[in-house]
Amino acid sequence: MNLNTAREGWEPTHCLNARGDPFIENFNMSLAQPHARSVRLNGLATCLRLEEVYWNILSEMARFNDCSINAVLSYVDREVHLRYGGVKNFSGLIRVVCVAHVLSAEGLRLTPSPT
Repeated sequence: MNLNTAREGWEPTHCLNARGDPFIENFNMSLAQPHARSVRLNGLATCLRLEEVYWNILSEMARFNDCSINAVLSYVDREVHLRYGGVKNFSGLIRVVCVAHVLSAEGLRLTPSPT
């Protein structure tokens, strides 16, 4: 399917009923580029691939808690195992943790969608 075919019949008003352009002014596309880093989760070496924006948020979380990014990731890994018995998609969990952190800093809550 080519791009023109995908756009046929598409109207901006059908997209989320957004009140504005979802791209913020001066959007930096490099923030969406995935970047793999070697990390240690509770002593075990692994590789974690996240978009640069999430690494930036993790860096801020680490700075706020006066620790390293590895310490933040190890804490999340340990807590998800203790509270929920683990998770299949750790990268996805970290993305959600980052979004929840940003929303919390803005005074907003991350709530589950109704089923």
